[in-house]
Amino acid sequence: MSTRRYRSAAACQNCRQRKVRCSVTVTGIPCIGCTQDGRECSVPPTKTQTIRERHTRRTASVINSPPSAGSNGLISQSALPLDAFPTAPPAHKDRPELVGIRSVSNPPDYSRSHDEEQTGVEIATKVLRKNNYKPGQAPFYTGDVPGFGAIFDACSPSQQPAPRHILLTSKTSVSLSSEDKAYLQYKGCFNMPRKEICDQLLRAYFHHVHPIMPVIDATTLPHLYPSGDGQPYNLILLWSIFYAAANHLPADTWKSEGFSSRKEMKESMYARAKCLHHNGGETDNTVLLQSALLMGFYHSEADTYTQPWFWLGIAISLCQTMGLHRFSASVCANSPITGQQQRLWRRLWWICFFRDRWLSLTMGRPLRINMNDCNTVPPSADDMLGDLVGLPESISAIYIPKDLPQLADYWVTMIQLTQLLGETLTLCYQPFGASSSFQQVEALEQKILRFRIPEDQETRQSPLATFSLYHLQLHYQAFIITFYRPFITKDPEGLPVSRQDTWQTHVRNQINMAALQTNAILDSLAQEKLLGFSGSMTAPLLVPAMHVHLLNCKSPDPVSRRLGLNKIEVCMIVLEQMQHTHPCSSVFRGIFLEAIRYIFPNYTPQTALPQLASESSPPQEVPTEDPIAGITIGEDAIDALMDEVSIFNFWESLNNMQT
Repeated sequence: MSTRRYRSAAACQNCRQRKVRCSVTVTGIPCIGCTQDGRECSVPPTKTQTIRERHTRRTASVINSPPSAGSNGLISQSALPLDAFPTAPPAHKDRPELVGIRSVSNPPDYSRSHDEEQTGVEIATKVLRKNNYKPGQAPFYTGDVPGFGAIFDACSPSQQPAPRHILLTSKTSVSLSSEDKAYLQYKGCFNMPRKEICDQLLRAYFHHVHPIMPVIDATTLPHLYPSGDGQPYNLILLWSIFYAAANHLPADTWKSEGFSSRKEMKESMYARAKCLHHNGGETDNTVLLQSALLMGFYHSEADTYTQPWFWLGIAISLCQTMGLHRFSASVCANSPITGQQQRLWRRLWWICFFRDRWLSLTMGRPLRINMNDCNTVPPSADDMLGDLVGLPESISAIYIPKDLPQLADYWVTMIQLTQLLGETLTLCYQPFGASSSFQQVEALEQKILRFRIPEDQETRQSPLATFSLYHLQLHYQAFIITFYRPFITKDPEGLPVSRQDTWQTHVRNQINMAALQTNAILDSLAQEKLLGFSGSMTAPLLVPAMHVHLLNCKSPDPVSRRLGLNKIEVCMIVLEQMQHTHPCSSVFRGIFLEAIRYIFPNYTPQTALPQLASESSPPQEVPTEDPIAGITIGEDAIDALMDEVSIFNFWESLNNMQT
């Protein structure tokens, strides 16, 4: 056995002089020897630490100072002067932060371990002791059982579980490297539109996007973009808002900004929002969540129009990280989170729920949110209207629609309808679950019959509110078809034999009536010149009714076939009217056009009349070519449309398309 003695990696000054083994690496300061002798214990810095400190000071002197951060981690544009950014980032080898990287054989960084340990101490202290709000703190969700939340429960009284939502010292201040700043500058993230364009975009957001997806806290409206008062603002959120609102701008606006089309303007804004989302150094999860929800409007042919599903996944993950799915009434009552923040969090969670259910239906994807894991308080109209309290009247009059209270009621009704849709998808569309029983179907049908949506317009209702009502009714008719659709060819388990014929007749009547009502709503939208208010979520609502009309085109009765074709042509004209703004409209129209030709080989599609354009909506650009030209529909896609037992999985059929 070797008798060689190894020198300790670290030793205090006293142990070094006495040439004895020091326990400082195990026990910390003071070591055991100094404790027994009653002497002061001090550890001199090692040569490696001295070199690292010198390098740190040298690196800090060449890296730009971090941008100033305001409340909620808003990065101020004033801290990012445009003339200070190079046109391209420096070479990788010149990055000073990569010089002198510590090898794995060097001793560990005890200061970092201490800081991480203190984070754990702060979490436990906030949970087990008083958790009062202080400026500069950020919300934190500790998680539920299983997890280390069980440790806190063990230390808390049995009748009072430990809180899950706490406030920690904010760590939102970040420092962007010169390379990151140069890259953001190169991507045009700091090149803001003119003030009048910003005003139009913000107004378009609050009139057309916010009523159905109230993502933004309206109280931040005065500081959403630079106004010369030195207030901080958030570029990530700003570009995300601009992108979502660009659909509702008049053609003169994007032309004045130098874009050749609305699509080019939207692509530019989306690219900047996405770049900032991934590279902007933002650490505020609320801001990242808001941005992800707004970028979920993006559709691109390059990725087969799946970006909404991608961004929704990010948004839901952020929601669950923040604990927004577990914000019950008791949590709200005892939470240190302000009421304003609670209202915003409820909205963000239920918006994710809304998008999850309807995208699952239209894209044929599985549900991401399991309601058995959630107990967040249901939304109310006050959750949207509470933001307007304290907002200056001069600002509210410019940006906020006057009938927002009516729109808020429609939004709450939409969330309630979405809850029924979620129950339907879980009960009737689980491919590997147990078959739904007649008792379950009948119980859900009774809930649907008790549910009511507004049918008549309010007196003196604005065109925007009128369209919102029609849009809600389109959701309802699509939902009715979705509920009854599986039972056309397959009866629920346990259906009495004596009721089978009457049940089938009832199902087909309900589906045909809902499809007919969808066409009536489209006719009203066209007659009242409201089609220009359509959004990216409008076109998918036509698909269930169009599927019913297409199946009726296969009827052996010539009159029924002709009527089915006439009804589907109405929907095709509306899709044509919307396709120049919303790409998914072109996709749906291309699929159904080829399906119609499959049934009627000599079919010639109808062309939308110019007078269908809305006088109160932004003028649409005239396309230079047919948006669906060159689209080839595979036979599998056609078979899926013709199959009566198929679920509305048209996005799966899209995989068979070649462009």
